[in-house]
Amino acid sequence: MIIEVLTEGASDVPALREILTRRFNLVEHEDFHIHPHRGKGNLPADPSERPIASRRGLLDQLPAKLRGFGRYMDESFLVLVVVDADDEIPEKLVENLEAMKAQLVRFPPRVAFLVAVEETESWFIADLNAMNLAFPGHSFGSLQSIVPDSVVGAWEKIADCFAKPHHDVTGANKYYWSEKISPHLDLVEPKSPSLRRLIEVVEAAVSGG
Repeated sequence: MIIEVLTEGASDVPALREILTRRFNLVEHEDFHIHPHRGKGNLPADPSERPIASRRGLLDQLPAKLRGFGRYMDESFLVLVVVDADDEIPEKLVENLEAMKAQLVRFPPRVAFLVAVEETESWFIADLNAMNLAFPGHSFGSLQSIVPDSVVGAWEKIADCFAKPHHDVTGANKYYWSEKISPHLDLVEPKSPSLRRLIEVVEAAVSGG
C-alpha cells in the first residue's frame, strides 16, 4: 500500500508525517508521500476542465490530480485528501467532494476524504498534554474548556496562548507549532474525533481493509 496524502499547506505536514510514521511505522518517500498545497482553494465549477494555473489551492487542483492519479493507480494506492472544515459543515463538505469525484471520467479506485474539524490545529488544542510537553512552562489553561473539534478559531487560540497577535502569525509559525506538538500527540486514543477518524481510515487501508 502506497499512500498519497494531499493537504492544504506545509503546516499540516509535520502532523500527518508523525501519524504515518509513529502510529503506522510507514516510511516517507517509500510508503507514503505528502503533497502540500497553497491553501484550501475552491472546487472548480467544472471538474473536468484544466485547472487555472494561478490557483494552487488543494480544492482548485484536486479534480485534475485525481484524474491524473487515475491513469496509473490501482488498489495498491490510497489517495488521502485531508481538508479543513473551517466553518463548513463537515458532512456537506464530504458530500460535495464525493459529488465532484463522481463527475470525473477517471479517478483512483481508493480515495478517502478526511475532514479536519475545524482544522489540524484543532487536533493540538484537543490534546493539552501534548501541548504541555511541547511547550513546558507555557500556560494553556484557556483551552481546557474547549470541546474537541469545536469551531473556535483553533490556530488563533494557540496564538493567544503565546500572546502573539493574529496578524503576525505566519505559515512558519504554524509549521513550528505542528513540528513541536505532533511528536507528543496521543495517537492511540486521540482526543479529536476527526483525528481518530483519520487514523481509523489509514488503519483499515494498511491492514488490507
